[in-house]
Amino acid sequence: MIPDVKLNSVSMLNLGWIRESINFPTPQPQTNTIIVPGRNSPIRYTEALGRVSYQPRTFDITLSCLKYREIFNRMADEIINRFAGRLVDVILSEEPALYCVGTLEITPSYDPLAHKGQLAINSSDADAYRYRTEETVAVQNGSGTAVLTNDFMPAVPAVTVTEETTLKWQVGNDRFIKTVSAGTWTFPELELVQGENEIEITTAGTVTFRYREGRL
Repeated sequence: MIPDVKLNSVSMLNLGWIRESINFPTPQPQTNTIIVPGRNSPIRYTEALGRVSYQPRTFDITLSCLKYREIFNRMADEIINRFAGRLVDVILSEEPALYCVGTLEITPSYDPLAHKGQLAINSSDADAYRYRTEETVAVQNGSGTAVLTNDFMPAVPAVTVTEETTLKWQVGNDRFIKTVSAGTWTFPELELVQGENEIEITTAGTVTFRYREGRL
């Protein structure tokens, strides 16, 4: 399989570009420490909110083509006018189920002796997490316990109920109870952690959970 990259679902390979190189480093954690005189260990705020927060992801991609200058100019202009400076979903052919979101900077260059053109694509403000291309949907009919499986990124699902419903769940030592009427609801307290998350449901109707999973 020839390596490809898609920008907003547009295949660069289908447009005549070869993915020459790619660099998607892992985002670094946000670190903040205070050194207290007389204390041997600094005060660390890396997990001040109960979990690690990450700096924006950076990445760079190099595309190339062997074309005469005028053809390269037309191909480069199409990509630049379409994506430069815009917030774009980026999907690699090796991981088609994940996408990254970032603002693209695009720099063209051309070697007249080799008739080779290149596009250097980079982003310095991409989201730290890569997201699943498909939303996760879980449906519970009637009363019972819904088990929602989540990837590494914390996620808050949208909850749609068809009848009056009572939801019960626990986060750490805190227990929550919500009774809602028919409609779609979002509860910030209902944050799914990595692994299985159990929610007790009392209803005569149907409860649908929708959320997008993600990972570094």
